[in-house]
Order: sequence, then C-alpha cells, then structure tokens
Amino acid sequence: MERIYTRNQVVVLREEFDDWAVLYNPDNAEAVGTNPIGVEIWKNLDGKKNLGEIVAGIKQEYNNVSENVDAEVLEFIQKLLQRGLIGISSTL
Repeated sequence: MERIYTRNQVVVLREEFDDWAVLYNPDNAEAVGTNPIGVEIWKNLDGKKNLGEIVAGIKQEYNNVSENVDAEVLEFIQKLLQRGLIGISSTL
C-alpha cells in the first residue's frame, strides 16, 4: 500500500531568502528549518501525490539530486510526520 501524505493545516510555512523556509506548528511549538528541496516537498504534500510522484517532481525540477533522493525524501517526510507537521490522508 502506498501512503498519501497531507500538510497539517495549522502549520505555517515561512519562506525566507533564497527559498529557505521554516515550518512551524503552533499547536505543539514544533519548528523545522528546510532548504529549497524541502519547501518543494512541502508544497507537494497536498493529499494527492504519492511518494513516487513527489520524488519524480524533485528529479525533474532540480539538477544533480542525490542518488539516494528517494530515501532522503522519505526520511524528510517521516521527520515531518513525527513532529506533527503532516499526516497521512489515505493509503492506496
């Protein structure tokens, strides 16, 4: 089964210079700083795309991504999930 992730609607994305950002959950005071690829992942956690689709979009959008991009995206998503910044909307 493939999980579909979605953003927690109370979490605020504050984009800073050079596309870096901070994700902040006011409900539990969790905050995560992220780079431009993390921002792109966040924007794609719309409850419609699965992990493979998100990774494919990253590979298409950015040059020279790591060979381990699949695992790195999953690790980032798991970090957001553990901190309550995202949830699982459904499984296919």
